[in-house]
Amino acid sequence: MKIENFFDLKKTDKKTIKHWYEILVLGRMLDDRAPNYLKQALGWSYHAPCAGHDAIQLAIGQVFDRKTDHLFPYYRDMMTCLSAGLTAEEIILNGLSKATDPASGGRHMSNHFAKSEWNIHNVSSCTGNHTQHAAGLARALKTYKQKGVVISSQGESSVSEGYCYESINGASREKLPVIFVFQDNGYGISVPKWEQTANERISDNFRGFKNLRIIQCNGKDVFESMNAMFEAKKHVLEVGEPVIVDAECVRMGSHSNSDKHELYRDEKEIAAAQAQDPIPKFKELLLKNKILTEKEMVEIEEKSKAVLMDAHKKGVSAPNPTPESIFDYVLPEAHECKKFPDGTHQASGEEIKFIDALNQTLKEEFRHNPDTYFWGQDVANKEKGGIFNVSKGMQQEFGRARVFNAPIAEDFIVGTANGFSRYNDKIRVVVEGAEFADYFWPAMEQLIECSHEYWRTNGKFSPNILIRIASGGYIGGGLYHSQNIEGSLTPIPGIRVVAPAFADDAAGLIRTAMRSRGVTVYLEPKALYNAKQAMTVVPEDFEVPFGKARIRREGKDLSMITFGNTVHFCLEAAEQLQAEGYSVEVLDLRSLSPLDEDAILETVKKTNRALVVHEDKIFGGFGGEISALIMTKGFEHLDAPVVRVGSTFTPVGFNRILEKAVLPDAKKIFTAALDLLRY
Repeated sequence: MKIENFFDLKKTDKKTIKHWYEILVLGRMLDDRAPNYLKQALGWSYHAPCAGHDAIQLAIGQVFDRKTDHLFPYYRDMMTCLSAGLTAEEIILNGLSKATDPASGGRHMSNHFAKSEWNIHNVSSCTGNHTQHAAGLARALKTYKQKGVVISSQGESSVSEGYCYESINGASREKLPVIFVFQDNGYGISVPKWEQTANERISDNFRGFKNLRIIQCNGKDVFESMNAMFEAKKHVLEVGEPVIVDAECVRMGSHSNSDKHELYRDEKEIAAAQAQDPIPKFKELLLKNKILTEKEMVEIEEKSKAVLMDAHKKGVSAPNPTPESIFDYVLPEAHECKKFPDGTHQASGEEIKFIDALNQTLKEEFRHNPDTYFWGQDVANKEKGGIFNVSKGMQQEFGRARVFNAPIAEDFIVGTANGFSRYNDKIRVVVEGAEFADYFWPAMEQLIECSHEYWRTNGKFSPNILIRIASGGYIGGGLYHSQNIEGSLTPIPGIRVVAPAFADDAAGLIRTAMRSRGVTVYLEPKALYNAKQAMTVVPEDFEVPFGKARIRREGKDLSMITFGNTVHFCLEAAEQLQAEGYSVEVLDLRSLSPLDEDAILETVKKTNRALVVHEDKIFGGFGGEISALIMTKGFEHLDAPVVRVGSTFTPVGFNRILEKAVLPDAKKIFTAALDLLRY
């Protein structure tokens, strides 16, 4: 397909060309100066030079409209961000990790430029994973009928990552307004492209994708790069489908200041790369065609030096972040539960199932907030509403635009939720992160990404996402259908993790999560969906605060501290122990992160004995954290050691005999409790 000739020497006015040259000159000066800051021990300890990528990066920045478009630059995109409007001072503030750095206030790696106020997004160091966010944000632009494009930029080697393929597949299927720019310099640090892919041009890997245009260009040529980017944007806006711009660049130096390309490139190759420098070639073109004179170019260079020195002085003297600021923006504030401040109630009436409480509350919250969306695997196809029917009837009531199926790609499900929620802060996205908790592992990379977005952006962006996961055993599911993962989730700062055991708490926690900013991982014990013992009355608009445990049974001789499926086994064991003459208290944590430390210490102080019970493995399980808390802060109240009950250090077997041998039950809890009471 022919590319329109938007720019050439005859069509383009001198003022525009001069502006381009000014950006290129200043950008190269910044790029060349960056390593000196490290030598002077001032900062910029990570710098990936953009020299050799100058032309395509200039074009990306020039096509970007901060009022309508969104830009996801990668770590080499300094010229892109300068072209998009960042000042030399803002570039240096980022390089020196200053508190006034607009990207992250010094929290994120240098050379990761951003300005959220202009829709230039903060991208992490996980190469290429922002393609997921770009696709999600493009989905939001399409959903809200916002004219504009999302531009995602990356190196060619990061395209080898599976999540890049997921993103481009999803964008082509949904016809999303996104441009994927591949800046191909032939190397992934020291790994040559031929060891990444069989095709000479990496964009050829996507030739079979429908609804996708591929534009290949010389990323070292200013006019060709400009025409490619402007053609891509025109195509996205007019045809309504994504575009890949595959720009052939050259890496003139090492990958970064921690790399030595002399170890894998010989002198001839390095000289050949440096000979392809785009800026001297552009300068020669302008002089030859009398667009600019030598005098004008010298004036531009002198002006750029002055701008650079002024930016340097301001950048070096800017304040550094303070040590105490590390605790700022770990988690955004949660919704305040005014009506039910402690998450308890005395309501009477009809008891409902755990699964019905979830379904009912999801629907109520979708009616409450029209900017709420839900997607995942198998969540909405005719009468099917998730593999457990938690989302039954939702698509019928709220429509396909708000409730829809996602590809079987857990990374894509969570990653696009991150991107979609960037459109505005009113948006709440609910995803079924995986059909079973055991299948969530491919999405862990995106969960980690979500966990530090708020902190990394210095409080400028919070992904407002509820991740629902059916967890636990007792269903005869075996591997990939019966494991628990909270022990891997709770050590991650920046997310909330909850695990209700009763219908009322299920409703209250999901409502609070959907009205809060930030990321909540909601572990649903699937064995309780239809269990009679989990049925309760659910008051209207019931809410449960995060980090607030609930005493499910009062006692004075022993405290059982538990959550999820094992709450019910503890209640059963406590009843049996009552017949033996012991009074046992059962504390249902409900929320694991944040954790109600006060409630734990209070119950231990009351009974002087603690039995920590959970379904997951004892070794490495969350119970170890509870035990450590009690030993550190409540040791003087103990009359016996803290004891834990949980699964064996094995996978959960499929045969019911094996499952029973692995998982805790009321009998195992009763035996452990009796031993502890008799200690």
